[in-house]
Amino acid sequence: MTRELKPLAATGKSQDRGDLTAGLYVVATPIGNARDISLRALDVLKGCSVIAAEDTRVTAKLLAIHGVQKPLVPYNDHNGPEMRPKILARLERGEAVALVSDAGTPLVSDPGYKLVREVIAAGLPVVAIPGPSAVLTGLLLSGLPSDRFLFAGFLPSKAGERLSALEELKALRATLIFFESAQRLSETLAAMSETLGERSAAVTRELTKLHEEVRRGSLRELAAHYERAGAPRGEVTLLVGPPAEATADTAKVDAALKAALAFMPVKAAAEMIAGLTGTHRRWIYDRALELKNGD
Repeated sequence: MTRELKPLAATGKSQDRGDLTAGLYVVATPIGNARDISLRALDVLKGCSVIAAEDTRVTAKLLAIHGVQKPLVPYNDHNGPEMRPKILARLERGEAVALVSDAGTPLVSDPGYKLVREVIAAGLPVVAIPGPSAVLTGLLLSGLPSDRFLFAGFLPSKAGERLSALEELKALRATLIFFESAQRLSETLAAMSETLGERSAAVTRELTKLHEEVRRGSLRELAAHYERAGAPRGEVTLLVGPPAEATADTAKVDAALKAALAFMPVKAAAEMIAGLTGTHRRWIYDRALELKNGD
């Protein structure tokens, strides 16, 4: 079941009286600079019945800056099980509820997805109001490849679990994006250098704020810097470039493929040689086809 967002101007009513169509509005809010909020986000915050906020004190400051007066209810990791039925009841009564996090886009490293999942299961509408995101802002500033990336959230705080998580991500050919505690930054960078190898990386902090900083370098260089300088202040988004493409020795690969193709199908030969050489499977397969057709 879906319902369209009613244009506020078409209602002929004040935006401050809850004039939105019933539904859950997932609203992105600024990650630092209060002026980064969108006009549509302000319309929703003014037109909703109530705002469900990760921390009502943080959201109250943002609302005060923009002259918005709306009831606030807390929705976070601690009270989620208790609050979700209450929010669903509001939606069933025909209210419009705005969901916001402390900063950025809700559902990214917060419990919002559980609420969205239950709202969808109840057949009630969910409307996304897109906007600021520390993940994408960090990617824009990092100088790292942006055609393929993975947001991996927070790594485990325990060293063994952190290394296991990094091992799982090691072979992924994509820019990796993490949130990290400033106090653990040096330790995490050192673990990444050890596990992922020498890769380009960027540490971004206080994005869009007065003291925004982007520091780029190899994982080893960045780990050494923060070991000397100590933990930085503020919120940190850490980005790590993909692994370097292995340079294949074409002559050796061709010789191995020819030997394998003498008694194996193309696909099986390609998979075996790719595994032995660590070369990209697709390239090996295409090369095997060329050799087979050439014969």
